[in-house]
Amino acid sequence: MQIGSLKLDNNLVLAPMAGITDLPYRRIMKGFGAGLVYTEMVSANGLVRAGRRTRQLLRSVPEERPLGVQLFGADPEVLAEATRLVEEDGDLLDLNLGCPVNKVIRSGAGSALLRDSRQVARVVAATRRATHRPLSVKIRSGWDARSVNYLEIGRIVESEGADAITLHPRTRAQGFGGRSDWRQIAELKSRLSIPVIGSGDVFSAADAAELQAVSGCDGLMVGRGGYGNPWLLREILAAQEGKTSPAPTLAERRQVALRHLQLFIDTFGAAKAVRDMRKHLSWYSRGLAGAAAFRSRLNRTQNLEELCQAVVEFFQEPEGSR
Repeated sequence: MQIGSLKLDNNLVLAPMAGITDLPYRRIMKGFGAGLVYTEMVSANGLVRAGRRTRQLLRSVPEERPLGVQLFGADPEVLAEATRLVEEDGDLLDLNLGCPVNKVIRSGAGSALLRDSRQVARVVAATRRATHRPLSVKIRSGWDARSVNYLEIGRIVESEGADAITLHPRTRAQGFGGRSDWRQIAELKSRLSIPVIGSGDVFSAADAAELQAVSGCDGLMVGRGGYGNPWLLREILAAQEGKTSPAPTLAERRQVALRHLQLFIDTFGAAKAVRDMRKHLSWYSRGLAGAAAFRSRLNRTQNLEELCQAVVEFFQEPEGSR
């Protein structure tokens, strides 16, 4: 897939997710084949105000490139300035017009922008003028069921110079409830000439194949389906070549979980790892016998040694199976 001047190895894209797609997570997912990974959404206001914590979201390493930097904000001038500040931090810029979180909505950013098509035009145009990098925009179907306007927003995004658009076909009011309506992605694809990336409810290789068949989308975005399951990317890529990918063994799960943990320690330190890696390690255990007890044990851990021991012991193959 090609987005502007950026050519990707494949059409599999890791969704930008707040609190999830930090550097360690992106490195894991890149290692399993993601053609493009995105940062967590970064506040344009925070960047312009020289917020040190905001800048930390842009930590990167060469092995994860190409990297998309996702910005959110409501003021065109602030977004333009933030774009200039991060232009060298990634290979592509992305505007978040879909986040449904109240804190973001109250600032007029995220999916709140979908209620004002003229403001959408202004923020996309300002960002486009501020960078020579490829520009993508991520949207939802609309604010609520009475204001589904993704076709209008898509037309504006394209006319103001964006190089690609991602549609998560749920409204802001839906949150993550119900099912994504992939037919909307097909409709958007039929109206635009820029690449359309389909997002929403890709939890298996079969889901990815169905999404592509239903919508004809150019790119496939994986979000929640990848939690604790980077093998999903491998399975999708194998299926695209008419092949199958074996399910991960316990030993593979343990190896990847421990690598993820070590990458997190190297990036953020042990104390933060003990707090923040519990969710990821819990996700690696989903579907396995004893997962609930393992999650409970993780939540009781007090230090890194206990955390590592819990992982090693849980993902140990039973005696006699080796």
